[in-house]
Amino acid sequence: MLTQTTSRVLEPSDLDAALAVLDREPVTNAFVTSRVQVAGLDPWRLGGEMWGWYEDGMLTSLCYAGANLVPICATPRAVRAFADRARRAGRRCSSIVGPAEATAQLWRLLEPSWGPAREVRAHQPLMVADCMPTDIAADPYVRRIRKDEMDTIMPACVAMFTEEVGVSPLAGDGGLLYQARVAELVGSGRSFARLDEYGKVVFKAEIGAATPKACQIQGVWVAPEYRGMGVAAPAMASVLRYALADVSPMVSLYVNDFNTPARRAYLRVGFQEVGAFMSILF
Repeated sequence: MLTQTTSRVLEPSDLDAALAVLDREPVTNAFVTSRVQVAGLDPWRLGGEMWGWYEDGMLTSLCYAGANLVPICATPRAVRAFADRARRAGRRCSSIVGPAEATAQLWRLLEPSWGPAREVRAHQPLMVADCMPTDIAADPYVRRIRKDEMDTIMPACVAMFTEEVGVSPLAGDGGLLYQARVAELVGSGRSFARLDEYGKVVFKAEIGAATPKACQIQGVWVAPEYRGMGVAAPAMASVLRYALADVSPMVSLYVNDFNTPARRAYLRVGFQEVGAFMSILF
């Protein structure tokens, strides 16, 4: 029986308790929840460890430590414990990302040993929608990408990732892991695009994390030559329609605060700001 406060690496037998914590904020936690629901808490299947923070024997906060370091429902005391554990382990992640307040505290504690970061995005609005817009028509040409169209969608995915993150996803392993992730989304019917008459991608987006309660749209991208032409909002309305009909009753995304055109398009489609994320990129 655990008493007072402590932190430890969770085990597969802790799954129900971890899911209960994740379920407290289903929209904010959709990314990690989707992974845990599929892989459980086994580090090999999950792609990282799940750290737990206990108060008076109750699991109250989590931190996913994999390719990303993600504080989850993390109180200030839990963040301090997670920072101590992360500092001892050394940096293995490519980013820290999560709710802005907890992530900012985590970074303040880790920056002296982990810094400097390549980039800090301190305020990324978290937006949600649970119904279709009434004043904008969905783009009828946005559709699911087929498995035989990987060669079509892959260059757009690489361009989006490079533009968004600042490094190419083809670096390191030659893009094998990234290509596998794109193929997974295409194969599961969660990759969407509009193509022009020449078969080139005009718009693309994916439904990434998905749980029965919430899903997350990611990888939104409009080809540079089509920007400023009103493509994004109707196309996003189409992806939202697919998400609400086939995946989850609540659809979320987060966006860089400096990306004014994207934020404007999401608002037109009916997304409302409900919080903020923060990302630290290494």
